[in-house]
Amino acid sequence: MKNLRWYMAGLCSLSFVVNYIDRTTLSVALPYMSEDIHLTPTEQGFALSAFFLTYALSQLPAGALIDKHGVRRVFGIGALVWGGVTMLVGLIRNGALLIAARLVLGVGESVGYPACAKVVSNWFPRSERSFANSVWDNGSRVGAVLALPVVSTVIAVLSWHWAFVFTGALALLWVVLWFTTYRDPDEHPKLTDEERTKLVEGGARFAAQDDAGPKVRWRTLFRHRTVWAMMVGFFCLNYVLFFFITWFPSYLVSARGFDLLKLGIFGTIPGIVAIGGSALGGYTSDALLRRGWTLTRARKTCLVGGLLVSSVIAGAVFVDSAGVALALLSISYASLAFTAASIASLPADVAPTPRQVSSLAGIQNFASNIAGVSGPLITGALVSLAGGSYVVPLVVSGAVAVVGALVYGFGLPKVEPLPLPRSEVLV
Repeated sequence: MKNLRWYMAGLCSLSFVVNYIDRTTLSVALPYMSEDIHLTPTEQGFALSAFFLTYALSQLPAGALIDKHGVRRVFGIGALVWGGVTMLVGLIRNGALLIAARLVLGVGESVGYPACAKVVSNWFPRSERSFANSVWDNGSRVGAVLALPVVSTVIAVLSWHWAFVFTGALALLWVVLWFTTYRDPDEHPKLTDEERTKLVEGGARFAAQDDAGPKVRWRTLFRHRTVWAMMVGFFCLNYVLFFFITWFPSYLVSARGFDLLKLGIFGTIPGIVAIGGSALGGYTSDALLRRGWTLTRARKTCLVGGLLVSSVIAGAVFVDSAGVALALLSISYASLAFTAASIASLPADVAPTPRQVSSLAGIQNFASNIAGVSGPLITGALVSLAGGSYVVPLVVSGAVAVVGALVYGFGLPKVEPLPLPRSEVLV
């Protein structure tokens, strides 16, 4: 197996396919559950939002735990938790238990992002890191696309109870595959000498290097300007991204007059285009490195360029044609995905030692999910204040994208491992 590293990237991608199917199952099943177990609108709202609360808050400890105890153990346990609690939702008979289950689901799924960033850091040389991150990141988009037909089919054939059992079981099957096949490079029996040499010479940051490196206090990572730029930049990207995840269907129906059929057909276009955008972003960043560009120049070109292009979301409200508006929105979504591949590479690029890769990934993903919670609320408030108009919300989204580009362009220093002053090192 000369390309074992790509199998590992595929494992991570599959985890995100299952991850997004599991977290979306409730959205599809909720209308049927509400009739059966008599959920109030308030309980439904709390159940949907509870996941994001614990998901965001758990990013910080999840990253630190992965760095301390290893990606294999923590990622596997996290998936076991989210798969098990998803299956148990099928047995729930009241709103309070449903909300509690969603809180636990957020904790379990929080390991996904920092774990996958760690796997890529372990298994990929610097020149392939960005594209490898796009591989697993695209798993989330595939999962989001598959969730509706898969869950709907199970509900139609069996019931909403079995929908949770089925999707939760997918996670448990993935856990078996994960524990059976994943090892870090220094422990994997099938890693060839050729591939090991490629990893070591290419800058892969795997566990064998940990013992030789110093330990760093987790809290001191926040003293670095680089870390704050990573947090604010990712916050800006996710602010725009969550428009597509939450308000985009309502925009097409309310502002563009799409009926259910058009929504089902054309509403999937931006998400499909974004899959290509993510792959292109990963390939571009790595290709620039292979052509001799510095890591800073290659990463910043993709970060700044992608966010600037994504600001075309603001133009969608000023065109008369629904087709042109959809094209602009598709470009915006694809550009966000283009940027995300380089964002996911930053923790491995700047971690002072391999011990901090997942911690940094959790830190920046925590900041991004603050935008995931606040962004839809702000958009909803702006739509209400504007009497149903989406002009102001989308212009604000475009402006936030530009702010993100400026943060990465001028706020992010040189992309390199953070310095280690003696006061920050634990002997």
